[in-house]
Amino acid sequence: MSDKIKIPGNTLHKTVIVIQARTGSTRLPGKIFLPLGGKPMLVRMYERVAASKTAQEIVVATTTDTQDNDVVKLCEENGIKFFRGHPSDLLDRHYKAGIESGADAIVKIPSDCPLICPDVIDKVLNFYYSHQNDYDYVSNLHPATHPDGNDVEIMSIKTLEQAWNESERDFEREHTTPFIWERPERFRIGNVEWETGLDFSMSHRLTVDYEEDYEFVKKIFDELYESDNIFKLCDIMMLLERKPELMKINAFRAGINWYRNNINDLKTIDPAKIRKDIQ
Repeated sequence: MSDKIKIPGNTLHKTVIVIQARTGSTRLPGKIFLPLGGKPMLVRMYERVAASKTAQEIVVATTTDTQDNDVVKLCEENGIKFFRGHPSDLLDRHYKAGIESGADAIVKIPSDCPLICPDVIDKVLNFYYSHQNDYDYVSNLHPATHPDGNDVEIMSIKTLEQAWNESERDFEREHTTPFIWERPERFRIGNVEWETGLDFSMSHRLTVDYEEDYEFVKKIFDELYESDNIFKLCDIMMLLERKPELMKINAFRAGINWYRNNINDLKTIDPAKIRKDIQ
C-alpha cells in the first residue's frame, strides 16, 4: 500500500492506527485471545478497525515482555503488523510505534474495544483531516458521548512527541494522552460527539475489562456476526432495543473507567463522567 493515501482534505502522508494490546490484563488476563465468532478477540477487533474507510496502516503495539510473545505469534499468523515496546509506558510505546512506521499522525485505539464501529473511526478521522489547521488532537471521548468501547483519538506525531518528551506523571505515561487533554491552553483540542445527540457513555458498556463484559460482547457477536459481516454500532443499538435483557449482563460495570483513580489530577474531565462509587 502506498504511503500517500488520497483522502479529501487530508494533506498527511501517513496515518497509523495503533491498537495497544498485551496479555497481562490485571482484571481479565489473556482477554485478547478469548474467542469471538470463532477467532481471538484481537483478530476480530483488527478486522473491525481495518473495515474503516480511512484506515491506512494498522499496527498492534504490544510489549517486550516474554508473555507477549503469544501476541506476536498471533499477529504473524494473521498477517498483522506489530511493534514491541515498553510494558507500562503506553506513551513511549505509541510514540515509538509511530516513529518506526513513519507516521505523520497517530490514532490510539485500545484492544479492549472489540465492538468498535468502523463508521465511528471514519467520523473522527475525517473530522481531523478536514480541520488539520485547527486542531492538534481530536477524539470522541473528551467529553465522551458514544457508548463506551468506541474510543478513537488522533493526534499529529509532533503533538505526541511533545507529550512524550515532557510527560512526567505515571498516569500520563500509562494512558498516553492526558498530558494533551490537561493543557487546552497549549494544544488545540477537538471533540466529535455522537450524531444522535444522545450521551450513552456512562450507561452502555461495549468494552471488555471484566468477565461479565466478555460475556456481554460474546452475546452480541453470537447475535449479529455472520461470515465477513462487519456489523455497525447502529446494529448493536437496535439489537439492545429488541433484547434489553442483554444489557443486564454487565450493567453494574457501566460507567467504570480509569478516571476514578486520578480524580484530583484530571481537571478537564467532567465530574459527571467519573463514577466514584466503585474503586
